[in-house]
Amino acid sequence: MSRRCELTGKGPMSGNNVSHANNKTKRRFLPNLQDVTLQSDVLGRTFKLRISNAALRTVDHRGGLDAFMAKAKDTELSAGALKIKKEISKATAA
Repeated sequence: MSRRCELTGKGPMSGNNVSHANNKTKRRFLPNLQDVTLQSDVLGRTFKLRISNAALRTVDHRGGLDAFMAKAKDTELSAGALKIKKEISKATAA
């Protein structure tokens, strides 16, 4: 399982641990990923996603999964999230 957010595309970053003596060793900064279940009001069903905590806050701020997917860029979404976005857009158009 990759350490990448399915909605925002956030992934690991690299940097340095810096000691008191200013020694530097490489380290990784991992995103705060959570397994969540989000509900689509338009489709009337739930989806299990692995998203970052920041993405979860953004989904809540925008008013739910449907509103988030309407504004989300296709390049940032995972393959599974892209399918969900297409389903939601078809349901809202009909």
